[in-house]
Amino acid sequence: MNSTELIQNFMQATDRSRPMHGGNRQWAASLAGITPEQILDFSASINPLGPPKSAIAAIQSHLADLNHYPDPEYTLLREALGKFHQLSSEWILAGNGVAELLTWVGRDLSQLASTVLFTPAFTDYDRALKTFDCQVEKYPFLFKNQAVSFNADLPEVTNSHTKGILINNPHNPTGYLFTRDSILPYLERFALVVIDEAFMDFLTPEQQQSLIDLVPSHPNLVILRSLTKFYSLPALRLGYAIAHPDLLQRWQAWRDPWCVNSLAVAAGIAVIEDREFQQQTWAWLERAKSQLFTGISQITGLNPLPNAANYLLVQTEIAGSLLQKELLQKDKILIRDCLSFPELGDRYFRVAVRLEHENQKLINALSTLSY
Repeated sequence: MNSTELIQNFMQATDRSRPMHGGNRQWAASLAGITPEQILDFSASINPLGPPKSAIAAIQSHLADLNHYPDPEYTLLREALGKFHQLSSEWILAGNGVAELLTWVGRDLSQLASTVLFTPAFTDYDRALKTFDCQVEKYPFLFKNQAVSFNADLPEVTNSHTKGILINNPHNPTGYLFTRDSILPYLERFALVVIDEAFMDFLTPEQQQSLIDLVPSHPNLVILRSLTKFYSLPALRLGYAIAHPDLLQRWQAWRDPWCVNSLAVAAGIAVIEDREFQQQTWAWLERAKSQLFTGISQITGLNPLPNAANYLLVQTEIAGSLLQKELLQKDKILIRDCLSFPELGDRYFRVAVRLEHENQKLINALSTLSY
């Protein structure tokens, strides 16, 4: 198949099968006529340093557990997470990734008058909320004037005491970091406040704006955390919720038994105590993100937005989907277009921060394209 045929194949197939999430290397490989292993993936915001050695060792040491069912209460994992966050284990529920926990968030939110979302919002929120026919109120968070700006103040919401609110912090896809003080008023105004902190651990403890410590004093507060992005374990599917025990017991009763596999549990217990890996990640991200941001900023027609996450949302003067196609075809590089975020459309793309030599390869490839 020649290059012209590959491009035609790409344009025809992407509209039919374009994924809603990043990280779909199989999809990209089938369109580019290459293997998934040949792709340099900037579309999924996963730590490129991992998986940590501690996780691999824990998995290997628990292979003998494969012929036994997991503990349905995940006692050891919950106790380890409780120690990590200085909470009793009854305030923690392990899940099959944050995606599974969002399903039960959606079921609880469906009992309220409506759910407030800042838009653009993580695409899986739409899936979880639609599953239970939630009423959704959308408020624009990203303003596209001559200069992109953030609307970090919640507009006036009538009857908010009958409603819920679901927030990313850091926000996805912009990477904007809400301060604790900016979120605190929501706890008094809404019936249920859900904070998805899936990317919070990419910030150092001094930089984090987590509300985990407030959960015991606010029964209407739910915090969601991921263990797969920071520790580079997305295939294991592991996340957890921190909330009032009554709420978590209700979720436990709703869901299938044994949602989390034993190898994920073993890895989770190991990585949260891996201080060396945590320090390595924070040191890498500071250097690599600065390099990637500076490099993209110097390319005419591209405008990366400053943020606090391990990814960059980039304004582009030409279609992000076209950039995605050209990078994949010419350089075997996969970026995330933003067509799944209706408020952004096709003048943005998102890229993860990767190792410095990989970031440079992306910068060089973007520099050769026409804008």
